[in-house]
Amino acid sequence: MRTVLAPEMGGCRVLGQVWGGWRRGPGVPAARTASSFGTEARHQQQRRGSSKRSGPRDDQPFSGLLRPENVSREELVDVLRAAVVDQKGPLVTLNKPLGLPVTGKPGELTLLSVLPELSQSLGLGERELQVVRASGKETSGLVLLSSCPQTASHLQKFFTHSQRARRPTVTYCAVTDGIPATSEGKIQAALKLEHIDGVNLVVPVKSPSRKDILEGVKRTLSYFRVVAMGSGCALVQLQPLTAFPSQLQAHMALQLCPLLGDHMYSARVATVLGQRFLLPAESTRPQRQVLDEALLRRLHLTPSQAAQLPLHLHLHCLYLPGARPRDPPIKLLAPLPSYFSRTLHCLGLHYQ
Repeated sequence: MRTVLAPEMGGCRVLGQVWGGWRRGPGVPAARTASSFGTEARHQQQRRGSSKRSGPRDDQPFSGLLRPENVSREELVDVLRAAVVDQKGPLVTLNKPLGLPVTGKPGELTLLSVLPELSQSLGLGERELQVVRASGKETSGLVLLSSCPQTASHLQKFFTHSQRARRPTVTYCAVTDGIPATSEGKIQAALKLEHIDGVNLVVPVKSPSRKDILEGVKRTLSYFRVVAMGSGCALVQLQPLTAFPSQLQAHMALQLCPLLGDHMYSARVATVLGQRFLLPAESTRPQRQVLDEALLRRLHLTPSQAAQLPLHLHLHCLYLPGARPRDPPIKLLAPLPSYFSRTLHCLGLHYQ
């Protein structure tokens, strides 16, 4: 397998131990590749910085974020060009920083809006890039682009076929507030989108009827595996087998282990006398995630800083088909952003 490393930049059924090994994607051999979550990202952070200090920088706890309102089009193109993982033929893969939306309203600065300039900057001439696969605005990680419509169509069919065959093509890494009850398993939940108080929220549906399915309720599935745990948190690999808005956030909240920095769904998880339980999703409004004092101390964060904690969800690995049917898949890797690596350092979480 070829591996490419990027530059840094209520109705739930949980089944534990459901397969013999971690789902490695279509045709991926069992041998582990050198894809250490935080190591390469930390090394790159140290190479760019002037300090040799290995500990976390408390004065800049969330470095590595992108705020489109603070950059020009030209600056954004430069950022994206520096974030390119690989460029072969019509395909361009980059490591998107958190905070950059892929699409948006007319006039907004988005990935899609600067693709013409990025195409020129990468020497593609009149062959303008289009998005094939991308992480969302609040998620960092890999984005796949193509300057050839036929190649884009071929890859989109590959991803669609893999999803129907329940073969994972992406792996996210995440940090959770709380530790899952089992070390690995799958999460199945019926989800729907509801517009509540002006916000679109994902709501679980218990025992959906045929009418519910026809009206937009979707049965969703994700795999998870705990990689490391400590300080009441866990480093988790996540593989969505279905596509639904905020699926991974909703799934981990149903596990009573919301993602660190999830200011949308973490409020659904309450704690009384040390026991966690779910609050009704329909009546629980989003709010800033509340972390206990011990965790704040480990993260070296003040409550006001914790209120700005970014979502710790990173599209770490993407599988592409080989050039020929019998060829092994190509595995693209994107190291973690610096704020994510800082969190792992503070919590003492390491990839094993």
